[in-house]
Amino acid sequence: MTTINPPAVQLYTLREQLAADRPGALAQVAALGFQAVEAYDVLADTDGLRDDLARAGLTVCSMHVMLSGEQTGEVVAAARTLGTDTVILPYAPPERFTDAAGIGELARELNDTARRFADEGLRLGYHNHEFELSTIVDGHPALEVLADALDDRVLLEIDTYWAAVGGQDVPALLGRLGDRVRYLHVKDGPVTKDDPNTAVGAGRMPVAEILAASPSATWHVVELDRCATDMLTAVGDSLAWLTEHRQGA
Repeated sequence: MTTINPPAVQLYTLREQLAADRPGALAQVAALGFQAVEAYDVLADTDGLRDDLARAGLTVCSMHVMLSGEQTGEVVAAARTLGTDTVILPYAPPERFTDAAGIGELARELNDTARRFADEGLRLGYHNHEFELSTIVDGHPALEVLADALDDRVLLEIDTYWAAVGGQDVPALLGRLGDRVRYLHVKDGPVTKDDPNTAVGAGRMPVAEILAASPSATWHVVELDRCATDMLTAVGDSLAWLTEHRQGA
């Protein structure tokens, strides 16, 4: 059985708290019981983020970075500074998923970057939104067309909520994508594009079924884009639910 790491939290979830008091917000994350985070905006103040995470006793399971060829060296250096081996592209524009040619070009770029990262001991991943699943190309969701064109070294981080908003049966999607899925973004809510999220376990997502459908995903990362209740409370409740329902421990 695959060993599942304790749940992490995507720091974008707490962007407002981090902007107001990053050391204090990270200390609160640790106090909730999290041991790891997924970082974002890592090039703005890499050393400061490393130091604040260390003071809070938090590690970095992965980091989100918008990639460009000119920044490859900076990204590699940031990953090493933060102590993670996984870099995830959080977004590619919807127009890149409208046809097979555009998807193929994106896949080639990701494959090339993954090869460069592999030489540095890093892994590359891709994170979806709803449009990669609602857009159908040659009879298949565009994300699956992309997955078929990617080298094995490129992993997927499936945002399970956005996949559901994109019209997918998420457990079935995860079954089709198979072992390429190594990270799951776990969120909950009414499964609509514009309404606020809820704590994990308090919405309409079949979270337990989703987690069971992807045994290859060793990281379950809480991400709430926005919430109608207190965000730290929702994040803590999400951790409590995931800990209680933990698979593969």
